Amino acid sequence: MIRNFFRRVLALMKKEFITIWNDPKTKGIIIGLPIVQLLIFSNAATMEVQNIDVVTLDRSQSVESRELLSRFENSTRFRNFYYVDNEAEFKKKLDAQKVQIGLMINNDFSRNIKAGKAATVQVISDGRQTNSASIASGYASQIITGYGAEISPSKNGAAINTVVRNWFNPNLEYKWYILTVIVAMLSLVTTLILTALSIARERELGTFDQLIVSPLSSLEILLGKSIPPLMIAMALTMVMTGIVMVFFHIPFSGSFLLFMIAIFISLLAIVGVGLYISAICNTQQQAILSAMTFMMPAVLLSGFISPIEDMPVFLQYLTWLNPVRFFMVLTRGIFLKGMGLADVITNIIPLIIIAALTLSLAGRTFKRKLG
Repeated sequence: MIRNFFRRVLALMKKEFITIWNDPKTKGIIIGLPIVQLLIFSNAATMEVQNIDVVTLDRSQSVESRELLSRFENSTRFRNFYYVDNEAEFKKKLDAQKVQIGLMINNDFSRNIKAGKAATVQVISDGRQTNSASIASGYASQIITGYGAEISPSKNGAAINTVVRNWFNPNLEYKWYILTVIVAMLSLVTTLILTALSIARERELGTFDQLIVSPLSSLEILLGKSIPPLMIAMALTMVMTGIVMVFFHIPFSGSFLLFMIAIFISLLAIVGVGLYISAICNTQQQAILSAMTFMMPAVLLSGFISPIEDMPVFLQYLTWLNPVRFFMVLTRGIFLKGMGLADVITNIIPLIIIAALTLSLAGRTFKRKLG
């Protein structure tokens, strides 16, 4: 019984691989298009930064340091402030991407100003979001420089030096951010298109009735239609990861095993969406249009175009239903930061829930169509 089950699924998978490979258009989509887009999109995105969250470690606890921090609190560019009293908590906020930048004021800040010496403030940004980090650090530097200019005449020429440090991407290489995210996006798009076309293609070619009258169950058909796109996207992801590491010299900082697990679970969620689209569409054109209709808002709500924190509140809640959001976080975090197991699990759990929901919906819809 089980042997026959796997034999039938493997036979359908073989048919699906052959169909994909023999179709020049599909072959071009899964091989040529992602590589071309990877190269083109590397220089094709800009972002705007608002509502910046800040973590502050004020070791000085002086009138001068509190006055400086009040300038940030009164600025419309900054939103939430987290005050911590040790460096471990400071790092934890940045690691977890709860904030965009951190301000670190040393205990000699007030003493140096009163002595007419140059005081120092460290501005530490999250380099995983290159554009946001650069802009946010610029805003912070402007406020610090402005405060230093105000106190300088009355403090015997004292000034404040701003030291900007970028964690996880020290040189703020824009390609580090954009290419790691594009690897995730292209994997998802490839999976979505292939699964969306799978059943719709059978209908359009007139071979869907043959599947219905075959001894294959609905579960076997769904597995046979979903596993090949999943395997192709996984292989494509490994190829693109190799490209960005070798040709663009982006270091891979995390666990490759965790990276592949994150990819697999993310793609499962997208497979469910693709199969649902394929089940309700009668033609390949309808399937492609439906896939693009889903993918465009999914990308916009992922935090790729603009930070999620800058979106309206109701859209921020809506992003919790978006698998692309969590895949973006996992890809950047594992690739650039070396995200630990606990943080990976935190982002994988929503993906598992989304995958269960989308696959269940796709399965019920397909069974209803068969019935």
